[in-house]
Amino acid sequence: MNYGFVKVAAAVPEVRVADTKYNVQQIESLVIQAEGHGVEIICLPELALTGYTCADLFAQQLLLDEAEMALIHLMNFSRSLDIIAIVGLLVPYKGALLNCAAVIQKGKILGLVPKTFLPNYKEFQERRWFFSGADLDAEATVWLCGQQVQFSPTLLFRTPTCTFGVELCEDLWAPIPPSSKLAMEGAEIIFNLSADNDVVGKRAYLDSLLAQQSARCLAGYVYAAAGFGESTQDVVFSGKAVILEKGIMLADAPHNTITPHLVESEIDVELLRSERRMNTTFAANAAKAHTRPYTVIESALISTREFKLTRSINPHPFVPTGRQLDDRCQEIFAIQTQGLAKRLLHTGSKAAVIGISGGLDSTLALLVTVRAFDLLRLERKAITGITMPGFGTTDRTRSNAIELMKALGITTREIPIGPSVTQHFKDIGHDPAVQDTTYENSQARERTQILMDVANQVGGMVIGTGDLSELALGWCTYNGDHMSMYGVNAGVPKTLVKHLVRWVATADIQDFGMKDTAAGSASSILLDIVDTPISPELIPANENGEIKQKTEDLVGPYELHDFFIYHALRHGFRPSKILFLAEIAFQGSYTTDVIRHWLQTFYRRFFSQQFKRSCMPDGPKVGSVSLSPRGDWRMPSDACRDLWLAECEAL
Repeated sequence: MNYGFVKVAAAVPEVRVADTKYNVQQIESLVIQAEGHGVEIICLPELALTGYTCADLFAQQLLLDEAEMALIHLMNFSRSLDIIAIVGLLVPYKGALLNCAAVIQKGKILGLVPKTFLPNYKEFQERRWFFSGADLDAEATVWLCGQQVQFSPTLLFRTPTCTFGVELCEDLWAPIPPSSKLAMEGAEIIFNLSADNDVVGKRAYLDSLLAQQSARCLAGYVYAAAGFGESTQDVVFSGKAVILEKGIMLADAPHNTITPHLVESEIDVELLRSERRMNTTFAANAAKAHTRPYTVIESALISTREFKLTRSINPHPFVPTGRQLDDRCQEIFAIQTQGLAKRLLHTGSKAAVIGISGGLDSTLALLVTVRAFDLLRLERKAITGITMPGFGTTDRTRSNAIELMKALGITTREIPIGPSVTQHFKDIGHDPAVQDTTYENSQARERTQILMDVANQVGGMVIGTGDLSELALGWCTYNGDHMSMYGVNAGVPKTLVKHLVRWVATADIQDFGMKDTAAGSASSILLDIVDTPISPELIPANENGEIKQKTEDLVGPYELHDFFIYHALRHGFRPSKILFLAEIAFQGSYTTDVIRHWLQTFYRRFFSQQFKRSCMPDGPKVGSVSLSPRGDWRMPSDACRDLWLAECEAL
């Protein structure tokens, strides 16, 4: 099972200018390599059979005849292969020459796509030799290699796994590229046969152009450009080969290589279809953009090879790496800060109340609150941080909570909840020895009551601390920590919360003006919070005073759940595909049985806990996944989960 992945390749052969016999041998070598790797569709450079830099030799009849013979040779070579090859050549038609891409499979030409936009400026002079495909009749055909071939820039090719279109080099650089229209007509992957030369700064610009077009079209994009062997009389070609998916680089050839090279990856067509279904602007634009008929050519893609995914799968899709992580943290803090600042201004609140547990979520929420108060030039002392030790609070978390508040210079309060919860147990007739849901949730609701009442005292608002992962799993007490007046972390997944706090401790500590305390440096306090096991601390500690109730032992590892959240909610993938991806992403970390177990837990909790999300407080969206019932995620609280759980059980 391919799970919607289509294996594609961009290939750059070594060429000799005007040596078609040599060139077709080089092309065949790369095609057979790709076939052996299970590639379904391979794209080669513009005019690869002759070389792009033949110049006035293009008018030579011998070169035209030999180019056709080379294509026949390639077609015969392909008869026993499943792979579809897209190769560039020039085609005579009614006294003109057209720069074309031939799409071939199993000894046949499926179709010819001519270049639409011909560059005729600076180092380019294609109009000296070629005719634009835009000027062809809509039903044009041409006799080539012993068969009548459809011949149009408006061809779409459909295989059992995808629909694809083709454009050539300069077409990409046009204000409205042919690929835009091809995508709106149904093309999920675009193949570009190119001969872009290298000049200073052009590669970075081209990378940006490719990423933008792939993202805008919600498509895969495969690009293969002329390389070593082309004439360097006036320009140099570096053989760029790249594969993208929705703006994301999947594979890229080494720069300036002088040897033939093959770049392969798998494009997730199922993901692209999901993106297009959710993006109603795409469909609306497609409905209005239809201007001329497009022809769909069916092709057989029959392969019995076992599918193997070669592209890497990020186990932490919400967390970038390197410099990108720093940039992401800055951006998220800015979004959270501005959201809270606006809410404070709108409500006229000059005070805030926040429960500080010594854990990750409340730490992040407090840091955001401090930054928002600084932005509004409000005194930090107007922030009241309350730590509320209960039956399961450890010395470690209590100490970290108090020292963190001191380091940030806010108003610090400690209100133990033990006596009031014990009285509550008496009031409702609950035995404290029975440490069940009532035992735990009574503590969470008592803490929320304290926060709300203190907010009334100081004329402020309660800042929520719960994160996206907890909301997805429903790991919060209804009308307890589930409730606040503004939830600053509602759009931040747990795996990213940890990195945000660590980033402040290691890279941004100065901006927070945190003071060292008797317990140690401000940075060391934050790092110890990062290293503390995640726990609601509602069950008494063990005999050593350590946290006994660890969240990830109960609901599963958050890195797995964040992976499930991303692929289930962002892309709408079914459980079988999520398991397939997770097995690759977490190879060596979790067994298949463990992943399957927690995947089932995820779906069970996600469906059963929707009622909590249906009435969640306001909070800022910070990323591509949000569970706000007013924005990104609208789902009935009584939706049936049987389909998803049945597939999980059958895996």
